[in-house]
Amino acid sequence: MKLAQIRDFLAVIECGSISAAARKLGVSQPGLTKSLGSLEAGLGAALLKRTPTGVTLTRQGHAFHVRVRAGYAELAKAQEELARGTQAQVALGFGPFFAAHIVPQAVLRFREKFPDVELRLVEGLGHTTRPLLRDATLDMVLAPRAPLVRDDPAIRFKPIAHLGQIVVARRGHPLAHARSAGALAGDEWLSVVRRDATAQALRALGVPEPKRITECESFSAMLTLLAGSNMLAVVQHPFLDMPQAAQHVQEIRIAERLPGLTVGLHTRADAPLTRPVAALARLLSDIGRTQLQRT
Repeated sequence: MKLAQIRDFLAVIECGSISAAARKLGVSQPGLTKSLGSLEAGLGAALLKRTPTGVTLTRQGHAFHVRVRAGYAELAKAQEELARGTQAQVALGFGPFFAAHIVPQAVLRFREKFPDVELRLVEGLGHTTRPLLRDATLDMVLAPRAPLVRDDPAIRFKPIAHLGQIVVARRGHPLAHARSAGALAGDEWLSVVRRDATAQALRALGVPEPKRITECESFSAMLTLLAGSNMLAVVQHPFLDMPQAAQHVQEIRIAERLPGLTVGLHTRADAPLTRPVAALARLLSDIGRTQLQRT
């Protein structure tokens, strides 16, 4: 069943005859008759009863008409928007570390260019937002590149900047003035991503994997745990740019350098970017490079 067939069906009902509908649509009467026949064949039901004076709806045709009349306008609008390279809504996923500066600035500039396009903003960690990208719930995700994504043909990745990582703890932590990674061995850690990512970062520092790494996917819970305990955490550098974090947490400035992450935009490889999505991507890239190069 094609949208054009529904259009033809509704036009015939509105005009009362195939000939009148053909004139309104600017198509030939035989072509319109063929379209209606294909629609009925596809549905396996007779929708129209032809009479010498025009057409009337069958019982099945009446039920079909009630259903499609309400949805046709929205479907036609969606098709038109796609044909123009526009869409009514853009859905963006992003990590909490980008919520303070990059995303708000991009959204405000996007609003100026596309005042009629609705924005849906979904904050979450990369391993929760990327699946939403794959199933088309999101149009784009701003997040660090995960190792597994490099081998995922379904996701296109465009790098923006290289992002440093740091070790943080509550203000006044016993190790607040530690200058060597070796001093951090044996402590309890909190992971804002999956524990294996924190363990990998610690191995890069030469720190044995701790017995306990607590995974936490809630940013507010992570802050509360860090501020109220002696846990340590590896976080992305912009973490301390967030006012709520800077009040309670500080960097432990060890001499060793943690491996960094590449931050960028994830999109579906099989879906071309519409004009609004491409515009938002450019804004996020430009603002992101400026903001993240400072870290």
